[in-house]
Amino acid sequence: MSAGMLRLGARIEKVFRIRARCPVRGCQTAVADLTKVSLSEELPGLPQVTYAKPSPHDDESKVTTLENGIRVASQNRFGHFSTVGVVIDSGPRYEVAFRSGISHFLEKLAFGSTSRFQNRDEVLQVLEGQGGICDCQTSRDTMIYAASADPRGLDSVIELLSEVTLRPQVTDEELFFARQAIECELRDADMKPDQETLLTEMIHKAAFNNNTLGLPKLCPEENIPLIDQKMIFTFLKQRFTPERMVVAGVGIDHDRLVECVQKNFVEKKPIWVENPSLVGDPSLETDESVSQYTGGIVKVSKDLSKMSLGPTPIPNLAHFMLALESASHRDPEFITYCVLNILMGGGGSFSAGGPGKGMYSRLYTNVLNRYHWMFNATAYNHAYNDSGIFCIHASADPSALGELVEIIVNEFAIMVGRISIVELERAKKQLQSMLLMNLEQRPVLFEDIGRQVLSVGKRRNAAHYIDAINKINEEDIHRAAQRMLRTRASIAALGDLQRLPALDEVETGLANPQTKRGKRFSLFR
Repeated sequence: MSAGMLRLGARIEKVFRIRARCPVRGCQTAVADLTKVSLSEELPGLPQVTYAKPSPHDDESKVTTLENGIRVASQNRFGHFSTVGVVIDSGPRYEVAFRSGISHFLEKLAFGSTSRFQNRDEVLQVLEGQGGICDCQTSRDTMIYAASADPRGLDSVIELLSEVTLRPQVTDEELFFARQAIECELRDADMKPDQETLLTEMIHKAAFNNNTLGLPKLCPEENIPLIDQKMIFTFLKQRFTPERMVVAGVGIDHDRLVECVQKNFVEKKPIWVENPSLVGDPSLETDESVSQYTGGIVKVSKDLSKMSLGPTPIPNLAHFMLALESASHRDPEFITYCVLNILMGGGGSFSAGGPGKGMYSRLYTNVLNRYHWMFNATAYNHAYNDSGIFCIHASADPSALGELVEIIVNEFAIMVGRISIVELERAKKQLQSMLLMNLEQRPVLFEDIGRQVLSVGKRRNAAHYIDAINKINEEDIHRAAQRMLRTRASIAALGDLQRLPALDEVETGLANPQTKRGKRFSLFR
């Protein structure tokens, strides 16, 4: 071996021989040869490892009610960013006395000019200074204004949120651009090969005909030019009141959040209080009506044969959605319907959680795996403050629409039949894992805190729901299914509907389930 190789070997050996030091300055241990220490043993001379111990209160949310009725809720969380926002008891279900579409307009007008900020650019500059982003989302019974930013800029972010919710300007220019954005969104929803948005609107209209939850979330095209500033401020005066608002935060000190909310949401008044002339009809009574489930059918004949926009052709499909009344998220059986939803094949079971996660749901094993011509079949459970609907959406070629309806109706009817322990336990574990994984995301945790405090005045943590899911048994599923089957059917259908059965036939099928099944599709039969 050459002298050069020997010198190189000596250098390598010197590198692997280190002197381990204690954390206390000046303290040294004996030299340790790392090449002779087994990987299963601790390295000599290292300080004792101290592990962080979670506090039993780490998962608890603090709630404070201020003098004007607004509630402040928060939960501590490690990280360099925080999420804070305003959750409001508002939305299209409260537009009974107005032209439908105001909430859609508010979503497009969000984070625009306010009493303090001249335009949207100034609002976004404040957020950019804190490295933050903002968003506004509307559901049928809730509106959320939220921002994620550096917690050191909490004062600026809370001031911004109070401005955009309580002191917007709603200028003519902003209304013009909002109308354009809504028109584009309606055209986009109509042209998409995925018709899920329109079907969701249709099934709610069928289930709650002309009342509350059945009112459209998307602004009807004929109302776009008719919604003006006075109408919007009249709606804001009714719904954006302190007792209907929760300011929630994740990753923020609670006392500091309360102080900021007191300064910006209590001491500063809304713009419609300072300037009553903005309100169109101040005597209009606030709507507090309870949803009334009606059942019914909404169908739209539409040519979907040329919906493909890319190089991959989309088959011509007829869409069918069947729904029955389920339960509100305040109902004792709400958890049962959530388990049933996963058992049937909902909750994103075909897109998340690893390969094959949804391959054991009933809509896969009984429907998609048995009838090769079925394009898709998915379950949904929509829950609100006072009601809810359980839906199954399926689509296929228009020539098979009659058989498709028969299959989906039968899947609803046999929910009261035997449920194996394996499939029930699998659905429960899947729901628990989805719950825990979702709550790892800071924005999801923020929304969970805000919605729960808005609904019941407090937040139940994940452990509460894990225990509740564990307690669900076969009898609970049967009771929930029988409760659904006692309600009228709601149907939404879209596409070529020449072979769509009548509503009476569907309800007869729900009352008299079939016991025979078609043969499983096979290439070798």
